[in-house]
Amino acid sequence: MPPHVFAIADKAFREMKALKWSQSIIVSGESGAGKTESTKSILRFLTVSYGATAGVIEQRIVEANPLMESFGNAKTMRNNNSSRFGKFIEVHYNEKFGVVGGLVSHYLLEKSRICSQMAEERNYHVFYRLLAGAPPQLREELYIDPNAVYRYLNPKSRKEKSIDDLGAYQVMMTSMEKVGLTSEEQLDLLRLVAAVLHLGNISFEEFTKDNKEQSAVSRESFKSFSAACKLLGLEESELRRGLVARVMTTTKGGGMGTIINIPLKGDQANNARDALAKALYLRMFDWVVNRINQCFPFQSSSYYIGVLDIAGFEYFQENGFEQFCINYCNEKLQQLFNKRILKEEQQLYGREGLSVREVVFVDNQDCISLIEAKIHGLLDLLDEECKLPKASNQHYTTSLHQKHKGHFRLELPRKSKLNYERSLRDDEGFIIRHFAGAVCYRTEGFIDKNNDALHDNLEAVISGSKSPFIRSLFPESEVSRSTSGTKKLALVSVGSKFRSQLSELMKKLKGTGASFIRCLKPNMTMESDHFVGGQILSQLQCAGMVSVLELMQGGYPSRAPFSDLYAMYKSFLPEHLAKLDPRTFSRALFMAVGMNEQDFSFGMSKVFFKAGKFAEFDQIMKSDPENLASLINRVQHWLVRQRWKKIIYGAICVLKLANKIKYRHSNAIIIQKYVRMYLVRLKHRPRYKGITKLKSLRRRIEIMREIVNVLKKDKEGLVKRITEMEQTLESEIAHIQSAIVTQEMIDSNYNMLLRQSEQFIKELQLREQKQIEEEKEAERLRKLKEEQERLRRIQEEMERERKRKEEEERRRRQEEEERRM
Repeated sequence: MPPHVFAIADKAFREMKALKWSQSIIVSGESGAGKTESTKSILRFLTVSYGATAGVIEQRIVEANPLMESFGNAKTMRNNNSSRFGKFIEVHYNEKFGVVGGLVSHYLLEKSRICSQMAEERNYHVFYRLLAGAPPQLREELYIDPNAVYRYLNPKSRKEKSIDDLGAYQVMMTSMEKVGLTSEEQLDLLRLVAAVLHLGNISFEEFTKDNKEQSAVSRESFKSFSAACKLLGLEESELRRGLVARVMTTTKGGGMGTIINIPLKGDQANNARDALAKALYLRMFDWVVNRINQCFPFQSSSYYIGVLDIAGFEYFQENGFEQFCINYCNEKLQQLFNKRILKEEQQLYGREGLSVREVVFVDNQDCISLIEAKIHGLLDLLDEECKLPKASNQHYTTSLHQKHKGHFRLELPRKSKLNYERSLRDDEGFIIRHFAGAVCYRTEGFIDKNNDALHDNLEAVISGSKSPFIRSLFPESEVSRSTSGTKKLALVSVGSKFRSQLSELMKKLKGTGASFIRCLKPNMTMESDHFVGGQILSQLQCAGMVSVLELMQGGYPSRAPFSDLYAMYKSFLPEHLAKLDPRTFSRALFMAVGMNEQDFSFGMSKVFFKAGKFAEFDQIMKSDPENLASLINRVQHWLVRQRWKKIIYGAICVLKLANKIKYRHSNAIIIQKYVRMYLVRLKHRPRYKGITKLKSLRRRIEIMREIVNVLKKDKEGLVKRITEMEQTLESEIAHIQSAIVTQEMIDSNYNMLLRQSEQFIKELQLREQKQIEEEKEAERLRKLKEEQERLRRIQEEMERERKRKEEEERRRRQEEEERRM
């Protein structure tokens, strides 16, 4: 059967029956992709096809969906019937695989929609269906008017041509009856729905008293206020006090235990009214789901098939707390998806011996830990912020950036590539790198949406209602702390509750066999037969299908054990062919029908098919008798050819074996030669390496001779010593060449000769240096003597010159004397 929700449901049931193991079907996709309709089709198939004997229980399981849709679905910009909550519907079976009951678990109802909606969107269906379909008598009893304006309902979307609210009201009431709700219970639900509408129309006016800003119910909303009180079974004075004031009890100082009445401002009173409306609607929705579970009870069950309908990965221009929780859930589901579809599939290929290219996928455990880790996880940090006296979204954002600075999965908005995300300040949002892509979350409203608290006195007022139905929604045990005055607020964390619910859900999913249905939305305009490729590709990426498609392209998505194929098709073949072993039988069939060997592969215990090829094979096998007769002839022909090929192959193998023995014998001799050579080289390696080292000393002897040739003193004695050293070196080399000498002895003799040569060279170098110095001294003395001789000659010459001048002077004087005389 081609991919279809019925085929997936049928596969889940058959695997539950064959493996004696509960199954789960996970339906995901973006809003408007068809998750809700797929879920209803699966439940209808499971209960009608395999639960026909269940009677009323089977009918109630199917009829529970319209009732939940009325209270949990709404029109959005993408879908006219969008589920604003996640649900896990279990169909339970006994040991004979008959339906015995069911169980519905729900997750994360969108509470912000109760009080406000985006343009072109609507509140939950039940409000519009009640206004459009309630008979006049019921309208009077509920104080509602179809033409009146209700603040909680978007006026632009009150009447939609594409939605039949009147007909849907009849379907809703019929669904209530079929799931077993009494007329009184139905009326209680409708009263509460109308009360929420009237609460939305209550407005407040501010005034100042004793220099304190206070608020009171405005005169124009007295009618709505009175109607809400009557429908909720409350005294007007009690509800008025609960909305416009808050009671606190001091816990410190001498006045500990003193009750203080704190008046609320107008916006604070509006917030209290909205919190009350949300709390009432959420409690009512919980009651509806619990009541549905009571209508198909079961004492015990052996197995179950669970259908999970939950929103897929979401990414809008502005993403808030709802998208954060949804994407956190999808991270957990993607981890399960990777394990079941990618990891276990590739492990199966390995066990079966198939050669399939490995598909690498990214483990997202670090992203999950970032969100749900204790103390420093984003959810725990949000809960801690909610407990602070002056909690703020900015402080929470700054705190998470500080705690996880440098984390790969977390970034500041200003690092985004998109302009509208970069415009956010660091304390206004954060970016998480999810498996499907990076998402920027604006933290505005995180604190309010995570905090489901009501003021203690307001919760106490509701729990004192005259209506038993209203009182059942707020058990006394939950509000008993109000009278003790130990807490200002009854904090109920949406994030923590969702995390615990998700943990229980994952425990169930991991304990069952899993099948996955990815719903794709073809276009954004909700038109039939119109497909937008880019949008579909984006959804495939967000669903984590890229790695799966890569594995399907290279792998084998369909498979069947050999024994199952044998049992399925042996009746089509004659007896002598049906006696074949299952593996040979399967191969004979594939070869006979002419299947391409690239379209299938044989494992150890199963045969694997490429996508769609098993359906082609099955169609051929179940064709007309004439084609079957031709098929049998081809099977016989293939068997004969295979047997002949085995004989030829056996003879060829014997010849190859003989040649291989000869080849190995000749190569064994070559191997022996090289091994012997290696052993000899290993044995004598120290000797020839030692000889090489000793021969290197010959160069030192040559250096000694060169130095001795320069020396002038004791030359003969030095030459004799060099000759003796050379003889010692040559005798050591000859000894190593002629005898087996150990490595230690060679190293010892080499070191000894090396030391002697070094000492002798140093001695010769000293002699040479001394000789050079003596020659320098002799040269200096010679030059000094020559200089003295030269000075002596100059002195004598000067003396002679002096005497000559004296003689001339004497003569000159004598001549002068003679002339005077």
